[in-house]
Amino acid sequence: MSKIAALLTSGLIVVASASQVLAQDAAAASPAKALEVELNGLAPSQKGCTMTFVALNNLAAPINKISFELAFFNDRNAVDRVTVLDFRDLPQGKKRVRQFDMPNVTCESVTRLLINDAPVCDGPATGECMKGLVTRSQVSIPFEG
Repeated sequence: MSKIAALLTSGLIVVASASQVLAQDAAAASPAKALEVELNGLAPSQKGCTMTFVALNNLAAPINKISFELAFFNDRNAVDRVTVLDFRDLPQGKKRVRQFDMPNVTCESVTRLLINDAPVCDGPATGECMKGLVTRSQVSIPFEG
């Protein structure tokens, strides 16, 4: 084999290896089988605090009905209240915005949110809603799953 052919072959092997590493990194960065729930906004309302969530179902099946049990923490890191929010249906591969007006809650009093459970998860296999849950926050309040 000539030097040029050997160099080209070595170059192709390096490029192929780098492409494989990049593909693995991309797959790891985007959870393929996840249910993503984002706390997208908080706004004071006449009743209390309106919370806006964006949900994306990347699970293997559509969700016909889902609800989440959320724990609200206050500035003393104590659970202030626990409530269940009905996110209704979440079609596979589609984003959905859900808003909830939380009566008697001031937005400033909430310091952290935690999804404690998914008491209703109709569609995916048992346990998949919580197992594949990914949470994030676009506001200053941490949001955990």
